[in-house]
Amino acid sequence: LELKALREQNEIGSERKRQSFLKKELEWMQRGPRARGTKSKSRKEQYYNVLDKDVDFSKDKVDISSVATRLGRKTVELKNISKSFGEKKCVENFDYIINRDDRIGIVGENGAGKSTLLNIIAGKILPDTGEVDIGETVKLGYFSQECEEMNLNEKVIDYIKNVSEYIKTVDGELSASQMLEKFLFPSSVQWNRIGNLSGGEKRRLYLLRILMDAPNILMLDEPTNDLDIQTLMILEDYLDSFKGAVVVVSHDRYFLDRVVESVFELSGYGQIKEYLGGYSDYLDKKKAENSTNIDENKTMKNTKNSNKEKPKKLKFSFNEQREFDLIDEDIAKLEKGIAEIEKEIHLQSANFDVLGKLVEKKSETESLLEVKMERWVYLNDLNQRIIDGE
Repeated sequence: LELKALREQNEIGSERKRQSFLKKELEWMQRGPRARGTKSKSRKEQYYNVLDKDVDFSKDKVDISSVATRLGRKTVELKNISKSFGEKKCVENFDYIINRDDRIGIVGENGAGKSTLLNIIAGKILPDTGEVDIGETVKLGYFSQECEEMNLNEKVIDYIKNVSEYIKTVDGELSASQMLEKFLFPSSVQWNRIGNLSGGEKRRLYLLRILMDAPNILMLDEPTNDLDIQTLMILEDYLDSFKGAVVVVSHDRYFLDRVVESVFELSGYGQIKEYLGGYSDYLDKKKAENSTNIDENKTMKNTKNSNKEKPKKLKFSFNEQREFDLIDEDIAKLEKGIAEIEKEIHLQSANFDVLGKLVEKKSETESLLEVKMERWVYLNDLNQRIIDGE
């Protein structure tokens, strides 16, 4: 996915980082994952073909950077807030001012209080002590883990029009219908009942409704859950150009690396520690901290190893493991589908109406295949790192 962004932006942070990234990816492809040695040679060739293609990915981007409402100087200020549930401390004496261009990732063990902190910022939960001061120009958009209750009999397009019938973007004014198309809801689906949508489609529709309200501070609670890869790419494109603050809770390492510039780690005992950089930077700093702590403990007499904080082992998240197990089968189905469409195109070469639809369907399927191929590379690289014990 970073390679697609590279095609468009010609950078990954810096030239040195760009070269390092390409070198790492190409070395991995040459080596191949030892744990998945049965990968076909054609799979690697297709990967290189993606690299070699001069593909215009911009046509699939959702460039709506001007959607956000203007944000004044005063944003959201957390003043010495604390929150507990019984004896469980989630947040203790925490101060922070959210800057207008913040990109914050919130991490921690399950039950540490990540969603609680997000809800306090959003004003959905009051702190036990302290104050949350929200500026007059702040317009919060909150994408929660659970979709809001939807009227299943309501039409898809009406669900969006209830927020706004038109929205201003860098490309001009777009209608609710046009925005739905950008979010993978073609006109044939827009007049369907919401009850006919799948769970993933409802999550995508819920996301669009939030963005249509033009927030200037966007809070995302586990946004990668139940969203397909195409929708995640749309969300990432949106966040790239979003002119406002983003606060996200996620277990998805790739998404955090793609989006955030600082990480808040919740200890589970009320303490919150900030780390500058993306999620990979956070892991490197944690590893260095743990190593330093171990060295210090070794120099102290009468100390026990039980007091040392061991670094966490890298492993798949639940969704990543499920995707990793199924991705070969998914790619094979897409390849088979493209072959069948090509046969049908040959048979329908004289029927221009049908031919046009088949060509469009082939293009869409090939785009899906490219996305799957990139995820295949990422997941197998991650799998190799897990095997190597990183």
